Amino acid sequence: MYCGSTKYLERRFEDHKNGNGANFTKKYRPICIAYFEVFNRIDSAYFREKQVQNWSRAKKEALINARISDLEKLSLKKFD
Repeated sequence: MYCGSTKYLERRFEDHKNGNGANFTKKYRPICIAYFEVFNRIDSAYFREKQVQNWSRAKKEALINARISDLEKLSLKKFD
């Protein structure tokens, strides 16, 4: 799962689909946008990006699937 931040979500997605941008998306082309959040400040968006990047796959899937009650439980696990 790729996690990034941008001011222009649709344009960034198209860039990644075309092989431009992050090395991860050059190798593993994106299929869809599974989840996004909107922030008024770039520093808030960047902080959230770094936070989610450090999450386990299970925790990211819980967020994507709106299983909010699972997020705290998944945070307590030492290893996923």
